Amino acid sequence: MAVRDRIFQLILLLLGSSVAAFSVEKILVPVKILDGGVVGISIIIHMLSSIPLGILTFCLNLPFVLIGAKKMGKGFLVRTLCSMAMFSVMLQVFSKIHYEVTDDKLLATVFGGVILGLGVGIVIRNGGCLDGSESVAILITRKKPSLSVGQIVLVFNVVIYLSAGALFGLDRALYSLLTYFITSKIVDYINTGLDQGKAVMIITEQGRQIADDIYKELGRTVTFMKGEGLISGEKTVLYCVITRMELSTLRTIIEQDDIQAFMTISDVSEILGRHIKSTSAIEKIKKE
Repeated sequence: MAVRDRIFQLILLLLGSSVAAFSVEKILVPVKILDGGVVGISIIIHMLSSIPLGILTFCLNLPFVLIGAKKMGKGFLVRTLCSMAMFSVMLQVFSKIHYEVTDDKLLATVFGGVILGLGVGIVIRNGGCLDGSESVAILITRKKPSLSVGQIVLVFNVVIYLSAGALFGLDRALYSLLTYFITSKIVDYINTGLDQGKAVMIITEQGRQIADDIYKELGRTVTFMKGEGLISGEKTVLYCVITRMELSTLRTIIEQDDIQAFMTISDVSEILGRHIKSTSAIEKIKKE
């Protein structure tokens, strides 16, 4: 990726983090509506103590991100740390501004969810992450393919919202759950789908190089198929299934290895079976 593109990507990461921070600090928190994941836990602790939300969010997220980065790569770690640092800083900045957008719980739920989804969607679209629970959920699904990232995150969030209901009232838990669904839909719209799985088909002349880099960067294997273009002649067709958070890395791989490659992305409603992840397996494929 060119330097100019990296700078633009960083700007978008910082912008998305700031938008998300505004929604959390100035719309949701004042009416005691929670976000999901680690941020939701941070909000609960913040409401029960005097610890600043920005500091809580960054500190609680950091261990989850470091665990997830072992499989997601250094690029993911750098982008996520930048995003989370900006998110935490802007939470602190907005907390100093004594202005509340609305005290109406329904308006806060709807517009807070939309704005939060916009911010989170921009961050994820550019290869970052604001909540470490998603990266850990991805690792869990790689060991247990029968579960999806969306299912794991939803279960995690339901536990958080039940805790919020016990502490702040059942209506706050219901509002928070509604905010979560609205946010998820907006993130879906920006990133072409929640983290249930994305089927990717790549038509290229650099099939082996792209396949090797996908395995190296994402730990995913691909299926090779032979194709022939009407004009361009013989091509290699690659097929693989990845998650939403891996789309940005995959785009970078395609740009580096074959800028002329043709790629399509579609939703996957269900995944059965297991990807080959062992080094010995990939070496066997190379010899065939």
